[in-house]
Amino acid sequence: MLKIIFLLLMSGGIPVAIAMAGSSLIYIWTTGNLPSFVVIHRMVSGIDSFPLLAVPFFILAGNLMNNAGITNRIYNYALALVGWMKGGLGHVNVVGSVVFAGMSGTAIADAAGLGTIEIKAMTEHGYSKEFAVGVTAASATLGPIIPPSLPFVIYGMMANVSVGALFLAGILPGLLMALMMMLTVAYFAHKNGWGADVKFEWPRVIKALAETLVVAGWPLILWLLIVKAGFPAQITVFAGLIVLFAADKFFKFQAVLPIMTPVLLIGGMTTGIFTPTEGAIAACLWAMVLGFAWYRTLNWKMFVKVSLDTVETTATVLFIVAAASIFGWMLTATGVTAAISEWVLGFTKEPWVFLLLANLLMLFVGCFLEPTAAITILVPILMPIVQQLGIDPVHFGLVMVLNLMIGLLHPPMGMVLFVLARVAKLSVERTTMAILPWLVPLLGSLAIITYFPKLVLWLPKMFY
Repeated sequence: MLKIIFLLLMSGGIPVAIAMAGSSLIYIWTTGNLPSFVVIHRMVSGIDSFPLLAVPFFILAGNLMNNAGITNRIYNYALALVGWMKGGLGHVNVVGSVVFAGMSGTAIADAAGLGTIEIKAMTEHGYSKEFAVGVTAASATLGPIIPPSLPFVIYGMMANVSVGALFLAGILPGLLMALMMMLTVAYFAHKNGWGADVKFEWPRVIKALAETLVVAGWPLILWLLIVKAGFPAQITVFAGLIVLFAADKFFKFQAVLPIMTPVLLIGGMTTGIFTPTEGAIAACLWAMVLGFAWYRTLNWKMFVKVSLDTVETTATVLFIVAAASIFGWMLTATGVTAAISEWVLGFTKEPWVFLLLANLLMLFVGCFLEPTAAITILVPILMPIVQQLGIDPVHFGLVMVLNLMIGLLHPPMGMVLFVLARVAKLSVERTTMAILPWLVPLLGSLAIITYFPKLVLWLPKMFY
């Protein structure tokens, strides 16, 4: 009965959060087994969680980076690094999204922020608007895969899984996805006879490579000094930051400091300096230092606007989580999750078959529900089966999030689809057709990530 009420409310066009809370309340009223205040109690307790404090701070950090002129720096860095290749701006689009993913944590922020610059630049250089939209949509899915990631925080809280382990698990799959997309760009460039978009110049390329080496080498040097040489951690990190800022000032780097956001975040969590929640606060402080003090592209008027946008987005996300808490509890209490588990395990006990069916389900659900709502509904249903089949919950979390990100590219509810249709001024139908070829690298990446869990779990097992 609970499921029927929920589906009726959803089919009537009622928002998913209200449908979840409303169906639970109606079910309690009709059965009379529980007092009505249980709904409020479960909703409040559902968001009374320390890990969920990371949600508003990650949203704020992404908004600050997006409004501090960081996107232009990322674009220029990617242009210098790979713009000289055939189909250059397509590669720039992918590399830029990899970098921006380390700050935004959401696909929609990537599509709306960096995507606006990339689509404009690609159309001005003679690329078709459809190709520009397609590669931008595909690369936007990297946002929640490469840490930090808002969906990983929600999944970690719902499934009782380490958020730090989830962040580490997303690094190698994110790079795999980027490689698959760049191969697709190379295919289209070869097929259409596209050349480079900027002239190959050694000084530009060497400077971009130097920035990449600084980002990769800085944490390695600190690790050697702290772990191997025994230097005090706090003093060493502080001195390392001073050297980093001095190098940025002297060499006039484009994007070293913004790219350092995920490095500082992951490094702080794996070394135990701070928890994921405290890491979200650190990311906000880092964004404010860059925006207010270093680049001086933020002012207090912009900060107030960014804060209000963050409050609005946070309220929406947490209301969905609160509504899903009572709905998930009711599904468990009424035996729905147990019945689904028994049915699935009666059908198959092979993990690979379950993963195939789960992928199909999550791809379908992702077309109709936004990721936060889908995660909060699916985790209580699927997690008991995952545990019984011995599938690692960290691995399954990455599979779930990637499925739901692909769902964002499709009608009828794909938010990235609608954002890019508005940015590019294309119809939804033309935008959908532009995205279709890019499902090949995305679904290929999904298949590899689903059936080669070692790729996902190698880094988490090293540190956790």
